[in-house]
Amino acid sequence: MHDAVSVIRDKRDGRELSAEQIDWVIGAYTAGEVADEQMSALAMAVVWRGMSRAELSRWTAAMIASGGRLDFTALTRAGRPLPTVDKHSTGGVGDKITLPLAPLVAACGAAVPQLSGRGLGHTGGTLDKLDAIPGWRSDLTPAEMDRQLVDVGAVVCAAGSGLAPADKKLYALRDVTGTVESIPLIASSIMSKKIAEGAGALVLDVKVGSGAFMKDIDDARALAAAMVELGSDAGLSTVALLTDMDSPLGLTAGNALEVTEAVEVLAGGGPPDVVELTVALAREMLAAAGIDGVDPADRLADGRAMDRWRRMVRAQGGDPAAPLPRARHELTVRADRSGIVGAVDAMAVGMAAWQLGAGRSRPGEAVSLGAGVRLHAKPGDAVTAGAPMFTLYTDDPARLDRATTALTGGWRIGDRPPPPRALVKERLGEQPSHGGRGARGGVSVEP
Repeated sequence: MHDAVSVIRDKRDGRELSAEQIDWVIGAYTAGEVADEQMSALAMAVVWRGMSRAELSRWTAAMIASGGRLDFTALTRAGRPLPTVDKHSTGGVGDKITLPLAPLVAACGAAVPQLSGRGLGHTGGTLDKLDAIPGWRSDLTPAEMDRQLVDVGAVVCAAGSGLAPADKKLYALRDVTGTVESIPLIASSIMSKKIAEGAGALVLDVKVGSGAFMKDIDDARALAAAMVELGSDAGLSTVALLTDMDSPLGLTAGNALEVTEAVEVLAGGGPPDVVELTVALAREMLAAAGIDGVDPADRLADGRAMDRWRRMVRAQGGDPAAPLPRARHELTVRADRSGIVGAVDAMAVGMAAWQLGAGRSRPGEAVSLGAGVRLHAKPGDAVTAGAPMFTLYTDDPARLDRATTALTGGWRIGDRPPPPRALVKERLGEQPSHGGRGARGGVSVEP
């Protein structure tokens, strides 16, 4: 017979928890038999002591077992099994990659069951962006998801409450007890949901830099490695890319603004960094799904990805041709000198977008779909004094001063170009069939 105090003491004193202890404490907490204060103490013990690979794998499996799982293995198209692959990003500023990526991968022959969430703080949520499309809906039944995957090949919707309910309960507790910053707890939170989603393969986009949750590349590498090995332990083919988030992705941060930019990418244009990362992730997803001989860059150029986007939006009740929301007020921030942009801080831009109303302070809070920030220059661009640097959009003019303050010190103009920065920094996981570099990395899940 297990009890919460013994489990807490064992982890506090550095002993490895048994499979039986982990199964019991996760199940009992989900059922309300372990009190919040006891789970808080256990989470803090994990923050300090970390978890072994065996503990972490079992902890994740127990959270998955707390609810149901989706299963796409029976789906077929033209009499053949439908290969499914999912993508998860750890979040950043201007990260609209899911919007062009899901229809692009679908246009290449794979199916993308993308269960996404809403934003909190300075990072935007994929569902918030798609909410800007008139008529679009995020709540789909499993049967609707199945039909759309077969007919369209891509679906982006909200996760049901039945997937890993232990994680939802534990995350809310961690958020108010100072126990969010733990690689084992972050990895198990992400992977319990992703494994339960039932895709055949998973590609992770782990952001690193000022606008990311992981500021340090060593921490990002450790998180990526932990998640790759959790996927492997669960039989889910998983790879991870470490990608730069010191500067915002693309030229926009904000819901409707980012949808517009995503559509530009699907039309064969868009900012080069958004195109580069979209294609890089698409290639990883196709390799993971076992699809060879298709270059996603060609699908962007020939219009098939755009066609798939329109079909996906219409399938979820949206009108892809409808005008998107526009904010009622705007303000342009201009360069104070001539020179070359040396840096644009992703966190500063993200905080400005949040101050303008594009993000929320607490779950369930409404967001302004037209609010956000447009960048007119990126690092390496030449500017002249008085040239536009940012345009701020909001429905509430009182927010403009706060957003301008958030941008203060968040950009720099110098006399020389900044050193080049790789957008994709590292890759962890199986060697891809398309010949990209990378090798399976060891996992480090110290606190």
